[in-house]
Amino acid sequence: MSTPVDDDPLSRERSHLADSRAALRAMREDVESLDIRDVTANWVNAEVLARQIDERIKALADLSDTPLFFGRLDYLHSPGADRAEGAEGERFYIGRRHVHDHDGDPMVIDWRAPVSQPFYRASKKDPLDIALRRRFGYTRGDITAYEDEHLSDPAEAARTSKLLQQEIERPRVGPMRDIVATIQPEQDEIVRSGLGGTVCVQGGPGTGKTAVGLHRVAYLLYAHRDRLARTGTLVIGPNKSFLHYIEQVLPALGELTVQQATVDDLVAGGLEIRGADDAAAAVIKGDARMAEVLRRAVHSHVTMPTEPVVVVRGSRRWRVPAYELEDIVRELLDRGIRYGAAREALPQRIAHAVLVQMERSGEAPDDRVQDAVARNAAVKAAVKQMWPPVDPAKLVLRLLADADFLAVHADGILTEDEQKTILWTKPARSVKSAKWSATDAVLIDEATDLVQRTHSLGHVVLDEAQDLSPMQYRAVGRRCTTGSATVLGDLAQGTTPWATRSWDEALSHLGKADGVIEELTAGFRVPTDVITYASRLLPHIAPGLTPVASVRENPGFFALREITDPTQVIAACEELLRNEGSTGLIAADARIPELAEWLTAAGIPYLAPGEETTAETRLTLVPASLAKGLEYDYVVLDEPQAVVDGEPDERTGLRRLYVALTRAVSGLIVTHAAPLPPQLAE
Repeated sequence: MSTPVDDDPLSRERSHLADSRAALRAMREDVESLDIRDVTANWVNAEVLARQIDERIKALADLSDTPLFFGRLDYLHSPGADRAEGAEGERFYIGRRHVHDHDGDPMVIDWRAPVSQPFYRASKKDPLDIALRRRFGYTRGDITAYEDEHLSDPAEAARTSKLLQQEIERPRVGPMRDIVATIQPEQDEIVRSGLGGTVCVQGGPGTGKTAVGLHRVAYLLYAHRDRLARTGTLVIGPNKSFLHYIEQVLPALGELTVQQATVDDLVAGGLEIRGADDAAAAVIKGDARMAEVLRRAVHSHVTMPTEPVVVVRGSRRWRVPAYELEDIVRELLDRGIRYGAAREALPQRIAHAVLVQMERSGEAPDDRVQDAVARNAAVKAAVKQMWPPVDPAKLVLRLLADADFLAVHADGILTEDEQKTILWTKPARSVKSAKWSATDAVLIDEATDLVQRTHSLGHVVLDEAQDLSPMQYRAVGRRCTTGSATVLGDLAQGTTPWATRSWDEALSHLGKADGVIEELTAGFRVPTDVITYASRLLPHIAPGLTPVASVRENPGFFALREITDPTQVIAACEELLRNEGSTGLIAADARIPELAEWLTAAGIPYLAPGEETTAETRLTLVPASLAKGLEYDYVVLDEPQAVVDGEPDERTGLRRLYVALTRAVSGLIVTHAAPLPPQLAE
């Protein structure tokens, strides 16, 4: 039953919100009251169903501080109706999830539904049959304002939405939030692109590429839920801090089943990473040429037979000559199937050759006889000699420890100097004692896939992709060979020695050469004055990229301060903490311990990257190497030249500085005692 309301529109909308919350609560209670004791055949089905019900209950949670709906669409005609018949329009409230009343009638429409699309795409130029688009303003979950656009009324001029601008510029406190209320048309086009295709999004700082990628996952789960429930979805981020920062976005949209991982998580398996490569070795190990070195090394274990196989069954002896065995082995090699799959097929091929002889002699063997022959001791011994098992980790261990073995398989691929660069100076004795690096783990993952196919997911989102090596792209690509991907990144923010040079090249390594490349250039996060200053670096780090153009009405706060007293850095933090929202103190990694001491001495509590801000602690101390993907309302950037000097080369250092300069949402103070990098002074 609807709550009595006043005649004013705001009261009516508040009433609809209250009724919608009550309906959502009823939907949740209906699921909670389900009795599955009599509908499951066994305990396994009961466990599966119970888990599904539990996930459904969590998805129906009403987050008190999160608006249940953020917009309303009044159609001129009912969607799908014949307009010539004069069908009356319909009204839809657009929100984060679907809500219906006890009769099944919708009270809130999921933002991903086709009928919701005009909320993001309609304009005065192309109203898409929308008479009215209403946006709502909220304070702690309660409607406090609304704003209307009469899109089909020629008498009303197009204008910028104040509520939309306020939502974009709202202070950032806590983890990353969804952007369903502020998705722009160019973003919506990417979000709603189909499951079958791979999309690569080049986006500068603050263009919303991460949010677009996460919302695309949410949309695909809505549009293809059954398929993705079977095949799975995965979000890959650059580090644990980043994943922690974004982990609440999909649950807020009701999606609880998406896995999250770093590339290192994917490839490590049970391997303990205890070592690290220098830049030169890491670049070579990450080069796509290593895939061919590994392929050669794996298949070098195959040996052509020199003796026949003799199978004894009862009083009969069946002989498969060496030349016929060699034909079988070569045929399997020519097919290019995985080493392990070919090894499993080999005994069946030999057994088939025996069965052909049996049939010629008048016998009538069946499949059971073929299986028995394949398990024969003589056949097993021949297979072990011709196609022995390969342990991927032991193979990589030998490549990195045995100069002669590496030279044979890298001949014509890696130069002698490159081979020396990746060889271990102190070879490990075993897989367990080896101090494996993260790049070694990628090589083992490649070798593992050469032996046995890697499981493929339905969709993978790869964020901050510009920092991946070709071999890392291949590792990710193996996880979506039968699925699709959303690749997100910014070439200007590549801060590894092997950083991506072009998205076409990256998609090729990923195995998705037909992927579509989109570019986002409208900046919603970084203020105009801040992005303008940071863009001074673009000609030096990525000369072909279009600079981000901030669409924020608030130009933001920017200050460049030359300091003489180190405590002035702390004073800048105290100054920014007087504002609402979060503050990040970003500095070169080597300066973090000293800054931590100064903050402690000043009595200012601080967090590590990824930790959630609270009302009492709103300052995060951020090493420059971990700043990528994070955002804060205000930022103090300490000693830009130290950030540059902390990297192995100037170009990488300037890219790291570009990242650090573009983490602020509302204001940035750059403090320096040392001279600024000349590229910033230009």
